[in-house]
Amino acid sequence: MLTKKYLNSVKNLPAILDKIIEGTAPEKFTTEHLKKIGFASSNDRAVVGLLKDLKFLSDDGTPTQRYHDYRNTSISSRVLGEAIKEAYSEIFHLNEKPSANDKPAIAGLFKSTHNVSNQVAGFMANTFLTLLERADIESKSTPSNNLKEKLPDTQKEIKKENPTKPAFAQPPIVPNLRYNIEIHLPATKDIEVYNAIFKSLKAHLIDE
Repeated sequence: MLTKKYLNSVKNLPAILDKIIEGTAPEKFTTEHLKKIGFASSNDRAVVGLLKDLKFLSDDGTPTQRYHDYRNTSISSRVLGEAIKEAYSEIFHLNEKPSANDKPAIAGLFKSTHNVSNQVAGFMANTFLTLLERADIESKSTPSNNLKEKLPDTQKEIKKENPTKPAFAQPPIVPNLRYNIEIHLPATKDIEVYNAIFKSLKAHLIDE
């Protein structure tokens, strides 16, 4: 997509975007609303169509969820970045991170795509670059997802893998066993009897 909407003069465009953040959202964002917030110039009227292509406004001028998200200063630049990447996607096909240095190529794209004059292509390029100055195009996540409080993934994995693991592992207990063996020797003067007993003990207890 490459929107055809543009402003002949972008002088007031940053101030209009600031007013969206500072003021309350109207029921309908129209040229009359622009006048009420201090922008009565005919050069500023085209911003209504631009905001529609940026999906800040519905076709009848009603502020969308994106409009309301933009009013949150903590994510406004990301919301605008997401909007211009949609409305000007053809430019991002040329350069993932366009800048003012790319103005000749950007103007050329507008000229060839929409069959407009050099002057109009320049106005279109200026409108895009003015929006770009206030946008965060680096973020790839949806702003609404960033508002949800989540545990870091590493903490989730730790809790999942070790749900009941104690803080300190106890070493295994090895029992200390000792055996006492009593031998009752027969009363005899025959030494061979004793030799046989001790030989049997050696064979069955000590050698094993």
